[in-house]
Amino acid sequence: MTDWLASLTQKQANDKPTSLYDLIGGKDTTYKLCHRFYDIMQSDPKASELLAIHQADLTQTRQKFYEFMSGWLGGPPLFEQKYGHPRLRARHLHAKINQQMINQWLYCMNQALEDCVADSRLRQVIWQNLVPLAQHMKNQD
Repeated sequence: MTDWLASLTQKQANDKPTSLYDLIGGKDTTYKLCHRFYDIMQSDPKASELLAIHQADLTQTRQKFYEFMSGWLGGPPLFEQKYGHPRLRARHLHAKINQQMINQWLYCMNQALEDCVADSRLRQVIWQNLVPLAQHMKNQD
């Protein structure tokens, strides 16, 4: 897996390394992924407790998530340009995030990845990096 990803992210002829953002389809796929995540959270009963800790209007939340994921995947650092360092855990301290919330978040993200990222190897790389990030958000037992 590492050799495969390394070969994809090597500097290209224009001397610009390829990122996961580029490999999955750039802005369009990242936008689709982020919005699909929230569509699942809003419609799947398996994520009802996760949905309950969010504001009713998710318009701004969806946009901020897209901006964060753009930079996290190696694309334009939109979130940082607008809001500074993400400080994810600190920004989420207002919400009680326990293992159940993390599991529901990961459930929605897994479904969104399956729906939006065609290459299973890229999904796996993204997933392997998202799981520890999600676990880091835990602030309640």
